[in-house]
Amino acid sequence: MSITFNTVKNDPSVRAYIQKADDSLLALGYTEHGFAHVTKVAHTARDILSQTGHSERDGELASVAGYLHDIGNIVNRHRHETSGALMAFQLLTAMGAPVEEIATIVTAIGNHDEATAFPVNDVAAALIIADKTDVRRSRVRNKETIAFDIHDRVNYAVVDSQVDVLNDIKEIRLSLTIDTESSPISEYFEIFLSRMILCRKAAEKLGYRFGLHINQSKMM
Repeated sequence: MSITFNTVKNDPSVRAYIQKADDSLLALGYTEHGFAHVTKVAHTARDILSQTGHSERDGELASVAGYLHDIGNIVNRHRHETSGALMAFQLLTAMGAPVEEIATIVTAIGNHDEATAFPVNDVAAALIIADKTDVRRSRVRNKETIAFDIHDRVNYAVVDSQVDVLNDIKEIRLSLTIDTESSPISEYFEIFLSRMILCRKAAEKLGYRFGLHINQSKMM
């Protein structure tokens, strides 16, 4: 039985795991990794594959992978991509998903964290780009930490973020508007350079280059 994004999104177990995983990250002081993040990642991953000529089904699998990619945080932040992949395997198997589709989704989830990530397939590539480009002010939960926590400060500084697939020049572009009063642009690269390099590899997997524009200036 083919699964859909809506089936996964509305599953009570999935929703409970996402909520509890985000509760754990809140306790640890991380930015938001809850429903707003995973929903955005799911939609962006789908849109990337749709706009790069992939099938509707590929886009559906990417959206499912995006929605489930962070559930492993309920176990531990360390190696959450591995525990999340195993949890997704169990959940999707119980839903009756086809083995080939489970394999694609589990592989993408297991390869999304920057410590070990690699765009091993096109769904993984879309998930990597969607996840690593979700930087925005609304992910910051504790405004009191902005002064001394660089991750909170950089996310808070991003007042607008957009991912576009530019087929005429074969580029997947992240465009950011950064409030430099909150954080200098250099701090963005201090913590996100490795993620942007990973996005470049992911875009290349899809046959595109990765572009980064900050405050209307080309950075990559």
